[in-house]
Order: sequence, then C-alpha cells, then structure tokens
Amino acid sequence: MNVVINGDARDVGPDATLASVLDDFGVPERGVAAAVDGAVVPRASWPSTVLHADAAIEILTAVQGG
Repeated sequence: MNVVINGDARDVGPDATLASVLDDFGVPERGVAAAVDGAVVPRASWPSTVLHADAAIEILTAVQGG
C-alpha cells in the first residue's frame, strides 16, 4: 500500500500503523509530532492509528532557536 510521508510516496504493509511506519523509517519517538491527513495524532495513539492507502503523513521535528 502506498502512503505519502512529507511529500514522498512510500510503500508500506497493508496493516501498517503510524507507529510501525515511523519506526521503519527511523523516526525518533521524542522531539517529533505526526499528523495524518492534516490531523495531529497524539503520540499515545500512534500504535493504534491504522493507515489507509494514500494517507498523507507529515512528520514535524522540534527546533530550538534564538
């Protein structure tokens, strides 16, 4: 099944969850936020968020500045 991660099409398994996809792509669990189809998904819900074909996933990282 195809999903889009930060604008790039990726192939994932048919029962992929947000947590499994983020883990497969080496995304750290801390310092990031994730949204699916424009809706932010709380970290506690990542393992239970089952993705659908063509889901648009955005991974955002925290950046400090000054």
